Amino acid sequence: MSELRERAVRNQLAAGEQLLAYASVVPAAGAKGVSVNLAGVLANDLMSQVGAQGGMAGGIASQMPATSGALLLRVTDQRVGLVKPLDGTPVWEVPRAWVARVERRPRLQLMARFRVHYADGSWLAFLTMRRRNIEQFRALLG
Repeated sequence: MSELRERAVRNQLAAGEQLLAYASVVPAAGAKGVSVNLAGVLANDLMSQVGAQGGMAGGIASQMPATSGALLLRVTDQRVGLVKPLDGTPVWEVPRAWVARVERRPRLQLMARFRVHYADGSWLAFLTMRRRNIEQFRALLG
């Protein structure tokens, strides 16, 4: 599976563009938990909406299309974006200069949570299985 992911994140890189890091992530807005009762279903819905995105209408973060399921967060020397894990089709990308920093958030679920903050003050929240992925993104993006 990692060979398939590696090929996916390298797909559609511009000539001379360098891949710096990637990890499997789930956008918090599209995260779905497993629940056996109505309270759990409501809690999952609330957690997937509250704290999933911040900033003004029309901001950088608001431009990300609605997605669900796991994607690959790809950081290159030129851009930061989400690609599909099987074929590397870009879902959403921004110039790297638009990313201000990465912030690790308290873990509320099995997965580690983090936010990508953009230059205009907006942000998006993501979940990943490994905390070290967040630390790698922080080292690269601030």
